[in-house]
Amino acid sequence: MSGKEPVIQSGSEREVVPLVASIDVGTTSSRVILFNKLGQEISKHQIEYSTSASQQAYSASGERNLDEKRRPSSNGSDNEQPIFSAEGIAIEATEYLEIEDLENNVEPTLRFPRPGWVECKPVNILENVVQCFAANLISMDRVNGDRVSNGLPPYRIKCVGIANMRETTLVWSKKTGIPLIDYGIVWNDVRTTEIVQKKKDETSEEYQRHLREMTGLPLFSTYFSCSKLRWLLDNVPAVSKAYEENDLVFGTVDTWLIFNLTHNHVLVTDVTNACRTGFMNLSTKNYDDELLKYWNIDKEKIHLPKIVSSSEYYGNFVVPKCTKKTLTPTAWDLLTSFSNRTPPVPIQGCLGDQSASLVGQLAFKPGSAKCTYGTGCFLLYNTGTTKLISNHGALTTFAYWFPNLHNEDDDYGKPHYALEGSVAVAGAVVQWLRDNLRLFPRAEDVGPLASAVPDSGGVVFVPAFSGLFAPYWDPDARATIMGMSQYTTASHIARAAVEGVCYQARAILKAMSSDAFGSDNKDFLEEVVDETYEKTALSSLAVDGGMSRSDEVMQIQADILGPCVKVRRSPTSECTALGAAIAAAMAFESEEERIIWKNLKDVKKWVYYGGFERGETVSSNTTSNSNLKVFSSKSSNQDRRKGWKMWETAIERCKGWISDIQIS
Repeated sequence: MSGKEPVIQSGSEREVVPLVASIDVGTTSSRVILFNKLGQEISKHQIEYSTSASQQAYSASGERNLDEKRRPSSNGSDNEQPIFSAEGIAIEATEYLEIEDLENNVEPTLRFPRPGWVECKPVNILENVVQCFAANLISMDRVNGDRVSNGLPPYRIKCVGIANMRETTLVWSKKTGIPLIDYGIVWNDVRTTEIVQKKKDETSEEYQRHLREMTGLPLFSTYFSCSKLRWLLDNVPAVSKAYEENDLVFGTVDTWLIFNLTHNHVLVTDVTNACRTGFMNLSTKNYDDELLKYWNIDKEKIHLPKIVSSSEYYGNFVVPKCTKKTLTPTAWDLLTSFSNRTPPVPIQGCLGDQSASLVGQLAFKPGSAKCTYGTGCFLLYNTGTTKLISNHGALTTFAYWFPNLHNEDDDYGKPHYALEGSVAVAGAVVQWLRDNLRLFPRAEDVGPLASAVPDSGGVVFVPAFSGLFAPYWDPDARATIMGMSQYTTASHIARAAVEGVCYQARAILKAMSSDAFGSDNKDFLEEVVDETYEKTALSSLAVDGGMSRSDEVMQIQADILGPCVKVRRSPTSECTALGAAIAAAMAFESEEERIIWKNLKDVKKWVYYGGFERGETVSSNTTSNSNLKVFSSKSSNQDRRKGWKMWETAIERCKGWISDIQIS
């Protein structure tokens, strides 16, 4: 461990080093991570999901275990078929990372039954989370044995937080607690296209604006939970039957996990998840009768989770009995002992994944922004306690709500809001360059290749493979590469592809700046005053995710944003999980109980500065933030403006491609 040992806490029997357990359920994997006071990973276990596509490959291969083909062979040969994470990074099974087993006809967690349909198995997700938790307990038990034998205090989990993919819609029985169907509809599923289009056609523009004011969302999108629940009620007899019999429970992934992992089977959802359902009023922080009626949902016939804050006591951790069959006897015994611990371990933090990433990036102040570069990329701009409804294509969402920080300055105990924008393609363009054009063998090679040339040589790459998201919102746009000549090389194309992602991030930040500062005519990332750049509240962009690991890519991002905005890479690669851990640690009512971090300032002190005060002189080997790095623009005004002009021109020329080529 780097940095000094965190402060030791006295336990009921002996001194211990407190940890926070973070459950992080993403679209393609589940993980559980144990964090210490420095924000370091003391233990981690991850299960990468299998999909219906990998199941078909397994069946076609005739092999007993497809995963064995993915691991290095005993003779060290490298001819196995690799698999890739959601960020396009090649992964393989290790002691700490499992790839879901396809033996014995086990159903995959993810399946794609029809084009555009994406489903997940709620039972699998729960079992995977419990298995990851058990693996961490086994690891911690082993490490604690070594620590005690060497005179060091053991680690002890103090509380549990949860981060999860949002909008994914699950339904189960109130009577039995068992899913009514064996799947949930994942956030990026598009089966509800006809439903939302019909709703849009039937709704006046004035009422559409009214709905957006209430929810902060463009409801006429397949993205959100409201249309997914409506589809289930209209198309699945088991769901409609439970609805009529008042046995239907609706929830997102956070609700499903908390329901199953708490001793009292509590039915709750936090505001950052609830605000993505389309049923919650941002102002009241509760379900709105008008919104439920709009989607023809009778609240008397359905059990909706109570909407709560992101940081409060939900219930004590227990291991669900239904998962026993998937665990080894050792794992079950450890989980049972953990469940019966005195005092019990509370689950008390919950954040949707993008809000969790914002918190994990320590972007607490209004005006701070974060960007997570995954398959796509998600930008959140913290607007503080002010709820802004975007006029420039962004969504309005809850950032976090930590009510027990009510005695602090800066309104940290009040609900915080954010503007959110999504870029459809980020890491996916790197995958495309690697797999389709074969420009390089590994995703991490894109940075060096792109930086081998000083600029793109006039090439502009708009990676609109499935249309343009925020702030352009054009589903008929398609990817284009413009400006090529005989001078163009692979490096120019790679650089243009990276710039295409970075320019989209800049466009979203520009739109958010206009929303926040109330001006359509000024570009707050570029405004020049007396040859110097105007200082703006949007002064830094915190970054995490796959592409952020490349120094070259982040320098390109900084150059495109200009000197007003610095790019700050997180000291931890697991910002989402860390955000959930912070939420859990802030749930204790008094600072005396908060033995890990006292408040958000204390979080930054320990996670960023290794326990030292900011600005305090420390030696390089005493800090924990070796990965923390800030990138500043090195570009000239002229080059930056020329590049932005080229980008805007390219965007206009790629818009409407599908509609323009259709023959009536």
